[in-house]
Amino acid sequence: MVSSIPGSSFLTSALDVISQSLQIPVIVFLLLFAVISVIILGGLISEYTSRKKVPMKTMRELIYSISESSTIEEMKEVIASAKIPKSQRRVLDKIASSSSLTKDSRVALARKFIENEEDRTAKSLEKTDIITRIGPTLGLMGTLIPMGPGLAALKTGDVNTLSQAIIVAFDTTVVGIGAGAIAYFVSKVRSRWYEEYLSNLDALADVVLDKLNHLKSYGK
Repeated sequence: MVSSIPGSSFLTSALDVISQSLQIPVIVFLLLFAVISVIILGGLISEYTSRKKVPMKTMRELIYSISESSTIEEMKEVIASAKIPKSQRRVLDKIASSSSLTKDSRVALARKFIENEEDRTAKSLEKTDIITRIGPTLGLMGTLIPMGPGLAALKTGDVNTLSQAIIVAFDTTVVGIGAGAIAYFVSKVRSRWYEEYLSNLDALADVVLDKLNHLKSYGK
């Protein structure tokens, strides 16, 4: 007969208490993630319907219009009437209004505005990224935690406890994977939108800065 390691029963009991005590928090977070995922999916649909898509033709025409502006005020009028998102117009107008600064200061200010937009889009993706990574993990935890008591109940012939444990295990798995899948889909779609948004903003900011430097050199 192999003797047990001294203190091993205490350690295994402690692990069992810790794992079982995590079951309720895991279920609560899974339910929370499921609700958030549905809300985020609804937000994606709403964002899609109100999203202003900027085709390449519009970008090309806007770049030419800005480059052909003869004064700063004319350039600002072109920006104000541009068929681009309002947030982009606001940033470009602020850059165009920085004519009193030196060339390097204008560039630094423009970079800061763009970084601020990058931070704003990154924050929008944080929730979905968290759910994408943690949702399936919590689903796996919710699967394994109830299986311990379930298998112990099987040893004594308690089929009802085992069946209940299996139901909880499957439910948590489905919810965790489902929430993660929805969040992953939303995150991928929004990432593509935001990359296009930031790419357009970066290009337009460079054009505005270039034209502003040109106009300043001629005292306009």
